[in-house]
Amino acid sequence: MSAKLPKSKDIWIDTDDAPEITDTWVAQADLYDGKKLIKRGRPVAEVTKTPVTIRMTPATVERFRATGKGWQTRMDAALTDWLKEHSPEDLIA
Repeated sequence: MSAKLPKSKDIWIDTDDAPEITDTWVAQADLYDGKKLIKRGRPVAEVTKTPVTIRMTPATVERFRATGKGWQTRMDAALTDWLKEHSPEDLIA
């Protein structure tokens, strides 16, 4: 049977040795509401989009891709705008 070790002494912590709180440190800190972690980032939208896989002509895709980040959103906006004055049924031959 092993003998009990003596209780260690409390270690004094010098508050002057604490790291400086900077804007960067605060920006990276987790935020809690009680015990609940408040998640960072974009809030979940009420109306979400449906992921789809479609085949498109390379020239069309490249024109939108050439506009940079967000090209898929712009493509969605272009189709949405087109549907304001047209109907997909108009294209059925």
